[in-house]
Order: sequence, then C-alpha cells, then structure tokens
Amino acid sequence: MNLQHQEFRNNSRVSTAGVASRGDYYFVAKRKPGTSIGESWEFPGGKNRESETPEETLEREFHEEFHADITVHEIVYAGSFVNKDTQYQLIAFRITINTPEEELIFEEHQEIAWKTIKELESYTMADSDRQIVSSLMKLI
Repeated sequence: MNLQHQEFRNNSRVSTAGVASRGDYYFVAKRKPGTSIGESWEFPGGKNRESETPEETLEREFHEEFHADITVHEIVYAGSFVNKDTQYQLIAFRITINTPEEELIFEEHQEIAWKTIKELESYTMADSDRQIVSSLMKLI
C-alpha cells in the first residue's frame, strides 16, 4: 500500500469506484430501487473493509455485485463526499473487466450500459459519481 492510500485510510472511510472504458464509452450500472441512491447510475464500487486496500475493495465489490473478475489500474480520480453524516474519501481507478459481459450477474443493479461522458451528464447520478464524470471530462 502506498502512502497516498495510507493517508486516506487514516482520515476517513474509503469508497472506491471502477472506471472501465471502451474508446469514448464508460461502463456504468443503474442501482435497483429501494436504496438511498436507488435507480441512479454509478461507476460501480463500494466501501472498504478494515483490512482492505482500495484495490482489494474494488475487486471484492465487483465480485459481489457482478460476479466479475477485474484488473485494477491507476487512480483516475481522488476526492471526498459525505453520506449520512460520514465523510468518505473517494478513489476511482481505471479498471479492466475480465469477465465477459454476458456472464455478469446483477446483485445490486438492474441495468448496465456503456455511455459517453456527454450522455452521462444527463443521467441521474449520486454527487460522488458526478465528481468522477467532471474529472473524466477534463481528461478527454
């Protein structure tokens, strides 16, 4: 674990997001209804557990939510957000989804899609995912 990750872990909870791309298209998933961000689109990921690195968190979350194997690459965004009075450090990584799309099983989501950043601007998303979209817009 590098110093940057250690700093995040000491200051607050860590939440991760995976950013997979195919050219100008990005993998997003629509949450099932009934949660605080139900029926919102997101870059999938989740909150860390005590002994996990952010990369391990992201690998676990993709396995739990899609039964997918991923490869985690470099950080593409780091920021923060508050949810239910808890401060989170958000780390978004570029990822490769190694499991074929037709084999993905949706546990937390009702739909997946590959969308451009321009398309995502009009989608309903949590503020934390909006931060990632804004950051990606600056990179392209």
